[in-house]
Amino acid sequence: MSSTFVIDPPVQISLPVTGETRRFAVNRIYCVGRNYADHAREMGHDPDREPPFFFMKPANSIVTDGKDMTYPNLSKDVHHEIEMVVAIGKGGSNIAADKALDYVYGYGVGLDMTRRDLQGEAKKMGRPWDTGKAFDQSAPCGEITPVTQCGHPSQGAVTLLVNGEERQLGDLNQLIWNVPDTIAYLSTLFTLEPGDLIFSGTPAGVGPVKKGDVLEGSVAGLKNLKTKIA
Repeated sequence: MSSTFVIDPPVQISLPVTGETRRFAVNRIYCVGRNYADHAREMGHDPDREPPFFFMKPANSIVTDGKDMTYPNLSKDVHHEIEMVVAIGKGGSNIAADKALDYVYGYGVGLDMTRRDLQGEAKKMGRPWDTGKAFDQSAPCGEITPVTQCGHPSQGAVTLLVNGEERQLGDLNQLIWNVPDTIAYLSTLFTLEPGDLIFSGTPAGVGPVKKGDVLEGSVAGLKNLKTKIA
């Protein structure tokens, strides 16, 4: 029992770091919506470059270290969305785009798993997306590769295989809002803090998963992500 708190504090959520025994402590998870033109079109929206929008997932929605993801309750239509993840290393607000990359610690590969049926119901009723996006284990994520090892990826394949078959394929150069612009805009809405993650958006090809599926995600130059739907 803690001597400071009336209950034991939550366990610190963290991700492995390439080449390190120390881990990356996770604070908040921001996700950019519809940040690839082809994905915007497949979801029935205009991909013209309007101000980006964001939603959030709790830090404890992360599935890491190759663990299985449990198929969530109350949904029969869970979709995969493969993304590059930006790991923030120092905090700031109103960050200029030409300085934004100075705030990045590294990059990883993540899945923005979505209960599409619940998200669709929320959209129709004008309600928040939390039940569709922020559920338990909705953010499988691989290890973070520091900038010192991978630089700042701005082009290269973003790919998802399901049971060895390609489901999603895009390129980082297709992002509507690139990483510096995304950080700059997000930092006008929230003060970014060390440990924040930004899921940068998914290319076209999102689709359903079922129990037993094995998902393998990759972004060129970064460590792959692999998880099984349990």
